[in-house]
Amino acid sequence: MNNRRRMTGVVTSNKMTKTVVVEITRKFRHPLYKKVVYSSTRVKAHDEIGCQIGDEVQIVETRPLSRDKRWAVEAVVKRETRTADQGVGE
Repeated sequence: MNNRRRMTGVVTSNKMTKTVVVEITRKFRHPLYKKVVYSSTRVKAHDEIGCQIGDEVQIVETRPLSRDKRWAVEAVVKRETRTADQGVGE
């Protein structure tokens, strides 16, 4: 096993060719106020698998592939089943 960082997140966009936007959310307790805080980060990841919006994926750190692509999709943890009635503007 190598020492690359691995994170899990949800695919929020797949409109680009071989690129997906993955949103990584983390939950932590604030050090001073002790309140639970949610933080999210959106990164672009290289996708050879063909992920869909809503899939939970595991991404791994890679060499720079483009100006803002530093991650690659390693595996799909959970597939999202989408129905035809989801969406905006009916």
